[in-house]
Order: sequence, then structure tokens, then C-alpha cells
Amino acid sequence: MDGTVLVADDDRTIRTVLTQALTRAGCKVHATSSLVTLMRWVEEGKGDLVISDVIMPDGNGIEQLPKIGAARPGLPVIVISAQNTIMTAIQAAEAEAYDYLPKPFDLPDLMKRAARALEVKRRAAAPKIAAETEGRGGDLPLVGRTPGMQALYRLVAKVMNTTLPILIMGESGTGKSLIARAIHDFSDRRGQPFVMVTTADLQGMDGPSQVVARARGGSILLDEVGDLPEEAQARLVRMLDTLGDSAPRVMATSRADLSTRMEAGRFREDLFYRLGGVSIAVPSLRERVDDIPLLAEHFLARAEKDGAVSRRLSPGALDLIRSYSWPGNVRQLENAIRRLVVTSTEEEVAKAEVEAVLGNQPAMEPLLEGDGGERLMGAVAKHLRRYFDLHGGVLPPAGLYDRILREVEVPLIEIALDATAGNQARCADLLGINRNTLRKKITDLDIRVTRRRKLM
Repeated sequence: MDGTVLVADDDRTIRTVLTQALTRAGCKVHATSSLVTLMRWVEEGKGDLVISDVIMPDGNGIEQLPKIGAARPGLPVIVISAQNTIMTAIQAAEAEAYDYLPKPFDLPDLMKRAARALEVKRRAAAPKIAAETEGRGGDLPLVGRTPGMQALYRLVAKVMNTTLPILIMGESGTGKSLIARAIHDFSDRRGQPFVMVTTADLQGMDGPSQVVARARGGSILLDEVGDLPEEAQARLVRMLDTLGDSAPRVMATSRADLSTRMEAGRFREDLFYRLGGVSIAVPSLRERVDDIPLLAEHFLARAEKDGAVSRRLSPGALDLIRSYSWPGNVRQLENAIRRLVVTSTEEEVAKAEVEAVLGNQPAMEPLLEGDGGERLMGAVAKHLRRYFDLHGGVLPPAGLYDRILREVEVPLIEIALDATAGNQARCADLLGINRNTLRKKITDLDIRVTRRRKLM
């Protein structure tokens, strides 16, 4: 990298680490804990890139972005923040930040983004959000610092004011309809109706036209569009083909894999392509385990705000909640926390109380993201039968057992290593195998291990 980077953060550790990393990469660095100093440097013409925290002792970093843009048009700013909510991403996009990263961030990831910003030296084409967002969205449980959720936030901010249809995919309970509502509420359509459409709303020849009339220039959400019968799908296609320039924005949610249903003849191909202008994949809760403490704290605070007794989770209780598979995702977590608030006898919720609540809930079997939540065992059996069929009655080559185990074992270990940031001790514990066994498998299977550093 080549250029001068201005770093503003009130955390001395972060300033030191960023200064050292950027200097090693070939950059000149000026670091400060003051926004006043940062703005002086900007106005003096210093710097090719700004990396700034949001909450500073003498102001708000996001609020400085318009001033930076006015003083130095084209100067990219990467915003870093411990406020890991969708609102932070939206506000950063509104202020035309070059990029946004949550704390704790992945240092190599930040360095790559800084290198791109220095290379292009221009603002990202982030959409402006004309609404005043202060004080809005506080009740939205769209919180998370995991990479998957942060990528989702950035995508939502980018597509919010476009006219493209949006398809939001994810398991039940992940918050698909909440994301659709957030897109509407923070877009320039927020003053128009938000209409959630069910199969009953599409019945009859006049059903679709009545839906459009109700939505006016607002937003239409087709909830679980994959469950619609063939007749309703046909009426939807005709409705979408008649929409004009002032038509409502169309969004759809689906817990099923629509491409799989389409291949099986259960979902119309023409409808699939009309709805998929932008696809947003919502990660399951077991794919964002590090967000569980944030969500649990959010639900505890919400319960207290609603008049319930103040509760907090003991370390053992939190560990148990983190290790649970959460087949019902965020919705199930919220219900479990509500029950714990009511049933716990002490201010600190004990591990045994969590065991009692989770013991009455369904266990999680591995699922394949497919039609109807097919179990992994059934999916593997289907794959193997097809593999044998492709050989036309002739047996496959010998050594099938090791080949199939390798196909399952390699992605399992790679994903587990990624989830544990490359920490082999934690990965071995997660998999339930000996650390030496894991090391041998990594060598034998030629698996690449990348350690990631999490910076508070």
C-alpha cells in the first residue's frame, strides 16, 4: 500500500495496532484520539484515507463525514464502530462512508479494505437515505457484529432506495420480514403503505390488483412466496408484468430454496426471475454464534423495558445458550429469554434454569437448505443413489468409502476452522476430537489454516 492514512480512535490499543499494521504495509500514519485534530489534518490537505471511530470524546465520527466531504471531496472514510446495529450501517451509508466495519474487526480484512480505498481514492456509490434516522430502529433486533450480519447490513443500505425487487431468503425465525420492514421504513417510500401479502390476498382475479391499490407507491411483501400455490403464482406473474413506473416496490421472503423448487416444477421459473432482482441471504443463528450474547442482552433489556424484572445471564447460562443449536433461530431465542425472565428465581439466571427451558424444546438435526428442511442423512442418501445411477448399472471405482468420507470431512473441518478463526484447539473441541487428530487430518487432507485476529 502507498499513501497517508489518518486514524481517529479514542482507544490507544486500536491506534497502536493500526499504526503498526499500516506502517508495515508501507503507509504513513497520523493517529489521534480527537475529531478536532482529525478535521484540522483534513482541512490542511493531509491524508489519502481516513479510518475513524464513531463515538469519540469530542463528537460523533459519522457526523463529521459531510464536513470531510465538503473540505476534501473524494477522500474515502472507513467507519469503525462498536455500535453493531443496522442503524450504524445505514447512517454510515447515508453519510457516504467509503466502508463500514464493526468492532471487534478482523485486522487483515480492514487492511484489504484500506488498500482498495487507497487504490481507487473515490467514494463508494453508497445510496443516500433522505429520511431522518435518529431515534428510529431501536426496537429492531437486527443486531450483530459477525461478518455475515455486517455484510447483510451493508447490502440493505445499498439497495434500500433502488426499485429492484428483493428476495430475502433464510430459515424460519431469522428475521426475514423484519429486514423487509427495515428496507421500507428507512427508504424514501417510508411515508407510503407497507402491505404484507398472503395467499388469501391473491385469491380471485381482482386479488392482485387490490393488493397494488392498497400499497400505492409503498412496498409489497410476499411472505413465504415459495408456499404459494400454482394459481397464485400465475396471478403474481401477471400482476408484476403490469406494474408501472409509480408502482410499489416488491419484496418476497422464502425459507425454501426456490431454485430447488423450480427445478422440481413446484415454482414458476418466470416468477423466480421476476422476484430475484437482489437476493439477500439471512444467516441462521447457528451461523452467527458470536451474536447470541448481543441478542440475549437485547431481549433481556426489552423485557425490562416492558416492565419485567431485571435479569442477567450467568457465565454458565450464557455458555449453554451459545452451544445450543437454535432450530427456531432468533424467534426461538427471544421466546426462551422471555420464559427465563419469568421463571428465574434470582436476578442472575443460572445454567440449570437454562437447561430446564431448553430441555423442553426440540433438538436440532443437521439440515440441508432445501425443500422442506430435508435432513442431511436423507440428502446424502439421495446424492449417493444418484451417483450410483450415473454409472448405468456398473459399480463405481473401488475406494468409494474413503472418497465419500473425504468429501464430507474436508468442508466440515474447513468450516469449523473458519468458525473458530483458525484456532485449532477450539476447533478440535468444537468437533469433539483430539487436537493431534485434527492436526493430522489437516495435513492429510491438505487443508489450509488461516488464523484471524479479532481486535477489540
